[in-house]
Amino acid sequence: MRKDIITVTSPLLPNLESFKDLLEEIWESKWITNNGSFHKQLELALSKYLKVPYVSLFTNGTLPLITALQALRITGEVITTPFSFVATTHSLWWNGIKPVFVDIDPHNGCIDPNKIEAAITPRTTAIMPVHVYGTPCDTKAIQNIADKYGLKVIYDAAHAFGVEFNGESILNAGDLSTLSFHATKVFNTIEGGAMIMHDEKTKQRIDYLKNFGFANEIEVVAPGINSKMDEVRSAFGLLNLKEVDDSINKRQIVATKYREALRNTKGITYWNDIQGVRHNYSYFPIFVDTEEYGMSRDDLYTKMKRNNIYGRRYFYPLISTFSTYRGLPSATKENLPIATKLANEVICLPIHHLLGQEDINRVIDCIVNK
Repeated sequence: MRKDIITVTSPLLPNLESFKDLLEEIWESKWITNNGSFHKQLELALSKYLKVPYVSLFTNGTLPLITALQALRITGEVITTPFSFVATTHSLWWNGIKPVFVDIDPHNGCIDPNKIEAAITPRTTAIMPVHVYGTPCDTKAIQNIADKYGLKVIYDAAHAFGVEFNGESILNAGDLSTLSFHATKVFNTIEGGAMIMHDEKTKQRIDYLKNFGFANEIEVVAPGINSKMDEVRSAFGLLNLKEVDDSINKRQIVATKYREALRNTKGITYWNDIQGVRHNYSYFPIFVDTEEYGMSRDDLYTKMKRNNIYGRRYFYPLISTFSTYRGLPSATKENLPIATKLANEVICLPIHHLLGQEDINRVIDCIVNK
């Protein structure tokens, strides 16, 4: 008998009847985009939930990265990580900026602050770290380096919705942070994203840039782009915000069961929760040591697929190996040994709010019983 497919994630969906009620309001108002009522409500609600001063909503998670670079007038070179989704470096490419890759910390997958200074040149203007899998970067060390060399810091926080350290949102670090609200994320608006900023003046500039640069009906102050979130997805997000804490709690239960079951499996390692961090359990990566486990990462990945268990080799391959970037001097394996190793060993296991005990047992059995 064919077993049901277990997907790596499943979208958080609001109550359908409640969504219909909000759709009726939109239909009645006939205001479906351009900073409508639900758009404004969601920005305020997210600001409160995330414990940040200002939020600007976008139509996806890539455009806020592109716009952040525009807003801070970043040029030249930007130091970043190869262990991320391609949108991180694509945002640099679209702005005519050269990515400079540095290696990552083996304990959390985030950019290694100890490798940043050696990569700084006279052309360096910013650092773009990633909170990988929602695990916070060493924001203090990164900021110290940025202050020393006069650099801006833009955090790709696509995975980091609701993540806090000692009660403070990690989205408040750096000059700007960006979020993704794609359907695969802990909190989603189907497609969507946001930028977090610290002051009203920056918020105003960002809002201009995401609306073609219009400051008013007749004045365009910058070469902006159209990246506003519409009313339908804003309403969807308002309802999902009411459900997201319950979803995170259910994800935590899954992560706890994985850790308990895999603790003594030779050749399989994972990262534990960090003291003081409020995690969102957006991903559960394991790392496969071929020699100790007796099976390669790719063989285990294929075995899982044969059993209708769909993990993801996330992030593999490294961004630095793609054709657009592999010619860069910083893209070599010799420069990125830790990132290369983790990319070749990682599988993100299924984790979401709809996983039942039977699903969890199937995933664990597939890994433990070789």
